[in-house]
Amino acid sequence: MATTGKVIIQGLTQNGDKFRPSDWAERLCGAVASYGPGRRIIFHPNVKLAAIEGVKCVVIDASLKADDEMLFEFLLDFAQENNLQTMTSDVFPLPESA
Repeated sequence: MATTGKVIIQGLTQNGDKFRPSDWAERLCGAVASYGPGRRIIFHPNVKLAAIEGVKCVVIDASLKADDEMLFEFLLDFAQENNLQTMTSDVFPLPESA
């Protein structure tokens, strides 16, 4: 896996079904977040929520593999264990399709 670009975990299973629960992406991003003063949640700077064509996604900066390989593998393992579609892109947000 490259250390540049983005790895995108989509909220669709390999057979195209919508992944449940519907707040899976928020939960996953929350699981890798930390807490700051006043118990405010601080999301990981390399793990972002997104929606692509109406599908919830988690976008991971590929540099996370070099910075925190265990966290990177945790996120990819989540996708694999839940049979989720993943893709990579050098550009994000993705260019709109014609």
